Amino acid sequence: MKNQAEVSKWKLEVKFIIFLGFLILFFLNSTTFAEDMDAPTAVVVDAQSGKILYGKNPYLKLPPASTAKLVTAMVTLERLSPEKKVTISEKASKTPSVAPNLKEGEIYTVQDLIYMALMRSVNSAAVALAEAVAGSEAEFVKLMNDKVKNIGAKDTKFANSSGLPGNKQYTTVYDLTKIMSNALSYPLIREAINTRVYVIHSDDGKEHFIQNTNHLLWTEDNMIGGKTGYTNRARHCFVSASRIGNRLVYTALLGVPNREKLWRDTQILLSRAENVLSGENEPFVKFTKEKPILKVSSKKLKSSDRKKHIMKTKKKITVKNDMKKKSIYGKKSKPKRNGNAKINSQSV
Repeated sequence: MKNQAEVSKWKLEVKFIIFLGFLILFFLNSTTFAEDMDAPTAVVVDAQSGKILYGKNPYLKLPPASTAKLVTAMVTLERLSPEKKVTISEKASKTPSVAPNLKEGEIYTVQDLIYMALMRSVNSAAVALAEAVAGSEAEFVKLMNDKVKNIGAKDTKFANSSGLPGNKQYTTVYDLTKIMSNALSYPLIREAINTRVYVIHSDDGKEHFIQNTNHLLWTEDNMIGGKTGYTNRARHCFVSASRIGNRLVYTALLGVPNREKLWRDTQILLSRAENVLSGENEPFVKFTKEKPILKVSSKKLKSSDRKKHIMKTKKKITVKNDMKKKSIYGKKSKPKRNGNAKINSQSV
């Protein structure tokens, strides 16, 4: 009897361990989808069905950085021929930007300016295109916002053509997949975002060698192309199109801490998409408590909420004043900016 009781107990323990194992596998299958990503918001969408295969806060509004240049290119190509020549204005030449530095009076074709804007993320090229289309960047931005509205990107708004920091400028990763979907219908855009290196010549013979900022073009054979973005506030951003077997998928991420994690998270998205498309996993969307940028919302505060907001603001001011008083007794010199400091505020 004692042996029989021990055997029964052993069987129960084995069943419990097996059951516990299934619970752990289920838990891992349903939660690790999001836990191993650094991006606060990310999504991968099946182009054929339009369904989200995996999403993490897909509707969170954050700054777009240079992903905005995809819309700049679309609006431009709807109104100008790629062969049209554009003269760089003083404003365009003085726009903070990565190299190559475009000089006032230089002349480039629309095609070459689009290559610079999409491959190398040259802000001055985006401004030059905007001015060539609408006469001013401010008027061009109206066309950009009309464009995203027409393609159903209802949670996107632009303040400039380059993606540089601007008030009330935002997008979502889900909207970015809609933007990428539409951008691929323009042959020149599709060609530019798929090009690794390119040589550009100004009208007076100046030569510029540019390399695509999308590093996955060198490592992912099925990568069709993408657009990177970066500013201090937006952090690292990326929207791309890739093939998984015979299926086209769009990935998008915003607010990633650094470039290496940007590439890693994109590869995770592609892996998740492959698992869903193969039937190994079900589509999965997770929502966390990530907060959008403060200037996005245009809703009026209720009187009770307004009082809370005012109290928080007063508290912050009091803390700042206390810190200033303390600093009177021992001021510290400001650290020197290094040579690359300027680029940190630019959209790349």
